[in-house]
Amino acid sequence: MREIELVVFDCDGVLADSEVISAEVLVAALRRFDIEMDIAYVFDNFVGKSFPGVAALIRSSFDVALPPDFEAGYRAALIDAFATGLKPTGELYDMLASLGRPSCVATSSSPPRAARTLEILGLAERFGASVFTASQVERGKPAPDLFLFAARNMGVAPESCLVIEDSLAGVEAAKAAGMAVWRYVGGSHFHDRNRAREGTPAGVPVFDNWNQFYLMAPDLRAAKDRNG
Repeated sequence: MREIELVVFDCDGVLADSEVISAEVLVAALRRFDIEMDIAYVFDNFVGKSFPGVAALIRSSFDVALPPDFEAGYRAALIDAFATGLKPTGELYDMLASLGRPSCVATSSSPPRAARTLEILGLAERFGASVFTASQVERGKPAPDLFLFAARNMGVAPESCLVIEDSLAGVEAAKAAGMAVWRYVGGSHFHDRNRAREGTPAGVPVFDNWNQFYLMAPDLRAAKDRNG
């Protein structure tokens, strides 16, 4: 593996086990407009994309005129759901505690959602200002803009970054940015992890538990923890 100077984490589905909650809230919100879809449809079509992009897909696919306040209402309902149901992905904190490289978050979530997610998970102070959202770039994932923006702000060349993503859109964005990328499929939205592995682009490592992280890249573990 190339020399890594920065680890870039996606948020939803990577740090936060949030995709099932997000899908349930969206499905419920769309029922008010007589749009019926299941959670699997959300996972297959929307995960990893910014919400404006998701809303545009819904409008075109279902020929529906969502009201201007739809996004705001969805986000408010989602934040309420996060307050009672949001959890980190398994073994996340142990992995972060041993990480021996600078890290940041690059997410398609809105700034308020990202901030609230990290606050609930107790990670707001850990990442501080090193949180970048799709609202800061012209094009969201699968375009490389967000990851390039994050690397530039962190002062690291793209080829020295490792991106951890769960969505195929995010994997595509990282590859387009010229960054190394691993796909994490340990979130509860991956009911069939074998299917996820089969659908991952060739050459992209796939793992489903943070305990595997340092087995895959022992050099990323902080020196103080390497012999622990």
